Amino acid sequence: MKELTRLLRYSRPYVPHLLVSVVAMAIVGAAQAITVLLIKPILDRVLNPQDFEPPVALYTAFHHTIYLNDLMPHNIHTIWSMVATAILTVFFFRGICDYFGNYLINYVGFSAVTDLRQTVFDRVVHQDAHFFEDNSTARVMSSIMNDLEKIQVALSHILADFLRQSFTAIALLTLVLQSDWKLALWSLTVLPLVLVPTVRLGRRIRKTTRRAQDDAAELNQVLQETLSGQQVVKSFGAEEIESNRFRDRVQRLRRSNLRYVAQQAIASPLIEFFGAITIVGLVAYARIQIKHGAMTPGDFISFVFALLMLYEPVKRLTGIHNIFQQALGASQRVFEYLDREQQIKEKPNAIRLARFEKSILFDGVSFHYPSAPDGFSLDRIRLDVKRGEIAALVGPSGSGKTTLANLVPRFYDVCSGSIRVDGKDIRDLRLDSLRDKISIVAQDTFLFNDTVANNIGYGRPDATREQIQDAARNALAEEFILRMPEGYDTMIGERGQKLSGGQRQRLAIARALLKDAPILILDEATSHLDTESERLVQTALQNLMEHRTVIVIAHRLSTIRRADKIVVLDRGKITEIGTHEELVAGGGIYQRLHDMQFLEDPIVNP
Repeated sequence: MKELTRLLRYSRPYVPHLLVSVVAMAIVGAAQAITVLLIKPILDRVLNPQDFEPPVALYTAFHHTIYLNDLMPHNIHTIWSMVATAILTVFFFRGICDYFGNYLINYVGFSAVTDLRQTVFDRVVHQDAHFFEDNSTARVMSSIMNDLEKIQVALSHILADFLRQSFTAIALLTLVLQSDWKLALWSLTVLPLVLVPTVRLGRRIRKTTRRAQDDAAELNQVLQETLSGQQVVKSFGAEEIESNRFRDRVQRLRRSNLRYVAQQAIASPLIEFFGAITIVGLVAYARIQIKHGAMTPGDFISFVFALLMLYEPVKRLTGIHNIFQQALGASQRVFEYLDREQQIKEKPNAIRLARFEKSILFDGVSFHYPSAPDGFSLDRIRLDVKRGEIAALVGPSGSGKTTLANLVPRFYDVCSGSIRVDGKDIRDLRLDSLRDKISIVAQDTFLFNDTVANNIGYGRPDATREQIQDAARNALAEEFILRMPEGYDTMIGERGQKLSGGQRQRLAIARALLKDAPILILDEATSHLDTESERLVQTALQNLMEHRTVIVIAHRLSTIRRADKIVVLDRGKITEIGTHEELVAGGGIYQRLHDMQFLEDPIVNP
């Protein structure tokens, strides 16, 4: 009930629509009962007009009975005309109410799930790096799409059917109790034998659904990895391996879905079997009653018809119950995302960083990844980067260069010590104002499957075409952009796959230039490029670094020869700080790295 209440909470803005649909479905249920009532006069009057006794009861309320005999003249044509008109009127209003009730409840369901999907997406997109380390992209996508699709079906189509069948069951139950309450109670004694196991089965269905949704997420993960890494798959000739992985996951999903089908299908044959037992008993009872004149064939047929129609909504409601259980199972993962506490949180009284004026200070910073407390760690890092300085981080692979840089925009929080921008602890600053002052160009450039102009203008929706072109020109990107089929309006494909590595990097530099942030982080921005592309990118980077405070993570030492401050990291600690000339003569790690690249890379000493 907790999950169901939470789901229904998203329908609160649409309560007026929901109330109207409830009224419409109540009319549909009443119309079903009136349809059954009309069977008796058809059998006893229209099809057997000579038999006018006993009187035909049409409606009973407050111990006052209205008889059809008193309302209708004893003319068979008039009787038939009135009955036919009643049938057409009932079905007309039933159809109108069913249409509007169904539409409105679907409107409520689709709107509520759209709001929920947006809420989940907003929550996920604001999550910190820890969340994306713990949850694969495919699993999160499966929850936002597939899990919420199950919920959407329950809150739209199935909720409409639930209201329709519930009101129909109430109306028909009232009718059979009014006709012969003793016989009705005897006929309904089999219902607990069906409903109790159905409720218990619903709990198993919820678990089965959760398993099926997890299997679907794993299948999505294999699919996403195989398609995204299709070049790696082909280069290693691993198509058969990926095919086997996919086959294994899809067979798991098949088994989970079949288990759900087997569980939810049990209720229908149970109801039909016990219904058959009830009908056999009723026929035996009716023969005796009709023989003694206590019941007419019309009475019996009307009662049985109402009872049979009552079993149908009961059967449908058990199926609806199982589908709701399926939706609740699917909602568990969604609510886990909503309930997850963000580790990178903004303080309620956080202040806004209006501008960057002085320095970035790493004041005794220590850090380890929460998921690996005994693994890599930074140990008491102290570093002061003045405004306008270029500070280069170098060191062996795994020494902590990227980790240290990622602490500045608060992708992670330090475990001890602090990072101060203009003397203010970044944990006391508003996140948007902090990150607005920082641009990042990483070695793995991410571009969207959009136009060149939209990729450069990402984050600056107010940028004019002239500003975008200026940024591209300064990033040395305009030359290749103008050679593209549609220039700045050319679609560049997923992750910019239609571009070379150097072209992607120059678009990333143009994007950073357009943002015009005073702090720049360069994370090995030229490490994957060939010699010619690297020279172009380095020239573009010089334009980008001008008049900015730069933290550059260097693989090729040629990019940092003119850095104001070179910081050498090894195993999470600072071992050397100085200029290029000082460190080359110092005989430490930097000199060793320099000598290795001097022998291998002519770019270092052109």
